[in-house]
Amino acid sequence: MTKKKKIILSISIILSIVLLASVLLVCFYVIPEHKKNKEREEFIKSYRQSKLEKYTQENNQYADYEVDVAFLGDSLTDSYDVETHYAQYKVVNRGIGGDTTFDLENRLKISAYDLKPKVAVMLIGANNFQTMFENYERIVVGLKNNLPSTKIVLLSLTAMSGSWGTYNELACFNNIKIKQIAEKYSCVFVDLFYPLFDLDSNGLLAEYTIDGGHLTPAGYNVLTAEITPVLESILP
Repeated sequence: MTKKKKIILSISIILSIVLLASVLLVCFYVIPEHKKNKEREEFIKSYRQSKLEKYTQENNQYADYEVDVAFLGDSLTDSYDVETHYAQYKVVNRGIGGDTTFDLENRLKISAYDLKPKVAVMLIGANNFQTMFENYERIVVGLKNNLPSTKIVLLSLTAMSGSWGTYNELACFNNIKIKQIAEKYSCVFVDLFYPLFDLDSNGLLAEYTIDGGHLTPAGYNVLTAEITPVLESILP
């Protein structure tokens, strides 16, 4: 076999290997991953719809301003057993796991306007750190305009650990902006970042988190300790 033919054969073998590897990658990773993402999107869509239906039914049970506190947010709120932590008040949980600020804005009518709570406590932004201020202030303005008798409490983003810990610096920066918005619109601002923060690990204390981002019962106890005095100062 001539040298030229050997080179052509070698190139053909290499191209065949690359092609085979590409096919295997598509078959065993890209397609399953795409399917998994699609199934996840469908699950989130279905879950959100079921939550909104539940909230609509709840709204029909309450008269205007009969509910003391409505908690608005994403998975951190969704997993928060507010009925137990705030048993002294009539509270409702209007959190939906996976929500961004845009998702919350789109459901404000069902989640807050139709309910007309005395106090609205909002914790949102962890699912879209980079874009949350494209509409965060608009959410606050919407609450102020549609619920003129409702007191608004804006909660800071929480500290995080693990892979989420890379967002801690951005979270701190965003919390400053949340506080500025709270002051601009006469809302109450509550810092949750530093009560949960561990200086030694530069993240969440291990006892406060299950995965670096979501909270344990101990973590929620910290949230309750920070929020309760604020509610006591607002509600008779």
